[in-house]
Amino acid sequence: MTAVLHPAPPQRPAPTAHRAEPSPSWFRTRRTGLALTTLLAATAVLYLWNLTASGYANTFYAAAAQAGSQDWKAWFFGSLDTSNFITVDKPPASLWVMGLSGRIFGFSSASLLVPQALMGVGSVALVYAAVKRVASPAAGLVAGAVLAATPAAALMFKFDNPDALLVLLMTLAGYFVIRAMGTAMGRRAAMWVALAGVALGFAFLTKMLQGLMVLPAFGGAYAIAGQARLRARLVHLAIGATAVVVSAGWWVLAVWMWPADSRPYIGGSTNNSVMDLVLGYNGLGRLFGNTGGGGGMNGGSAGSSFGGSTGLERLFGSEMGIQISWLIPAALIAVVFGLLARGRAPRTDILRASLIVWGGWFLVTGLIFSYMSGTIHPYYTVALAPAVAGMIGTGGYALWLVRARWIGRCGLAAMMLAAGIWSWVLLHRNADWLPMLKWILLVGTIVGAILVLVGAKDRFRRLAVAGLIIGSLAGIAGSASYAIATAAAAHGGSIPTAGPAGAVSDSGMSGGGGMGGGPELRNGDAPPSSSDATVNPASNGQELSSGSESASELTAMLVNAGTTWSAATNGSQSAATYELASNTAVMAIGGWSSDPAPTLDQFIQYVADGKIHYYIAGGQGGSQREGQSGDSTSSAIQEWVEANFGSTTVGNSTVYDLTGYVG
Repeated sequence: MTAVLHPAPPQRPAPTAHRAEPSPSWFRTRRTGLALTTLLAATAVLYLWNLTASGYANTFYAAAAQAGSQDWKAWFFGSLDTSNFITVDKPPASLWVMGLSGRIFGFSSASLLVPQALMGVGSVALVYAAVKRVASPAAGLVAGAVLAATPAAALMFKFDNPDALLVLLMTLAGYFVIRAMGTAMGRRAAMWVALAGVALGFAFLTKMLQGLMVLPAFGGAYAIAGQARLRARLVHLAIGATAVVVSAGWWVLAVWMWPADSRPYIGGSTNNSVMDLVLGYNGLGRLFGNTGGGGGMNGGSAGSSFGGSTGLERLFGSEMGIQISWLIPAALIAVVFGLLARGRAPRTDILRASLIVWGGWFLVTGLIFSYMSGTIHPYYTVALAPAVAGMIGTGGYALWLVRARWIGRCGLAAMMLAAGIWSWVLLHRNADWLPMLKWILLVGTIVGAILVLVGAKDRFRRLAVAGLIIGSLAGIAGSASYAIATAAAAHGGSIPTAGPAGAVSDSGMSGGGGMGGGPELRNGDAPPSSSDATVNPASNGQELSSGSESASELTAMLVNAGTTWSAATNGSQSAATYELASNTAVMAIGGWSSDPAPTLDQFIQYVADGKIHYYIAGGQGGSQREGQSGDSTSSAIQEWVEANFGSTTVGNSTVYDLTGYVG
């Protein structure tokens, strides 16, 4: 008889007073999450701290957001006023966000600007995610920190211009393209390409052709490095192009089909059409100067606030330089050396593909900004910030992988030295501000470069890591110092500037909307005021100027007007000021850039129909278009008003009562 052997029962582990040690992967995940949370929290603090000190910032867009928070038609079209006379000179996507925020939370400085700051946090998170996907969490954190610490980003993510949403959407599209290049599944890759197209379509609805400048880089990168076969890649790109057209074109089509007499005039256009705005004032006019549309200034010959002279040096000049150029030399080195380091990698190498995405983004956009001869403002350069951040994070990681080879350690050392030397140059331009900082940062990058060079061998790896940390912190600190100074100050007008007081030697010109024409705040200045009346930011638009008796009287007159438009005045900037103060619709004669609206006959009919109560003489904007002969529309209207109505003086404003006109 055979004995049946039973296995011994399992022994229970001995009790222990300590919890089991977590796995190394768990530690890494938790540490990465903590680091990312810290980065995003620091970014939020930087962009949200003292946010409402700027009041309504750019009153031109603030008035349109206020109108959109109260009237759905104004919200859809991006009208400057609730009675829908004229739109701003940009498409309305950014106003959709701010208008909805005002409708939900009540219109105020906070509801206007908090969404902008959150877009900045979202952009940092997207750059981190895009770089981490192809490199490492540490590389993603470096890239995110570079974006957060860019002065142009600290400026525009605390302001109500369209650029905040533009950057978020372009960064989102870049993330989608990198996702598409990282998958071998055809349908999934096509989905990511289509989503990138949708993001860029809405970028077009934010700032028109500027939102599409990244298309060549994104399309080229996917065509080169996508994992699908060539025919499939071309099909995917066709799907993406269709997504761009559909997501951008639906609003353009809706405006075209909407009867012109029941919608606002398209501000910035010569013929009340969106396509004229696309191809003229916001298109070819930006690239080549006064080629149509709004007749803006020639940026190539204007002062610092209009970009300076054309050429490769423009991005490094007085005002553009302090807003974006701090890490451009290091980023260019990262891309060149990074591509060389990945030279023998397969065509579908995702690290090299990402370098093409970020580098192509920077190359195309940077060259356009450098050579466009139409209107350009230094803050436009925020569109380069995600590209610079991606180049630094991805290129630096590619070089760190090959640090044992000369190309890796020399590339990393060159990045650090380039950042330190150029930071020294930029800080030296404002030599009285923290004079020792430039020397500390220069020495830090030199020390970091030396440690990286000597720490190539495995036994000296700790030296290389220490050098990388020291050099990276010193390299980014110059940009971060100007970003903090930018975020700490109030900004107003339409051409806000970055950096501490004295950072820009020439004041250039100031203005609003698409071109100049209004007060500007530099760091340390008080909120702006105009010759007629302006909104006191602290009052959230409840009164004009400093709350003087005459200003309150004018505000009360507009509040009690009881007509479709409480008043009419020349130019969108003045109209916006009165709208914010009185919370009434004010007709902006001539729009922002001397638009042909209304005609004299139309204005007379509005007055005869009792739709306009007051006419406020003067105003900013609405000047004659270049190339026109004779009196402008605004001048003709003012002459007609002066000939037919008596005036009264309210504070600094000359006001005409238009009621009772019988023709």
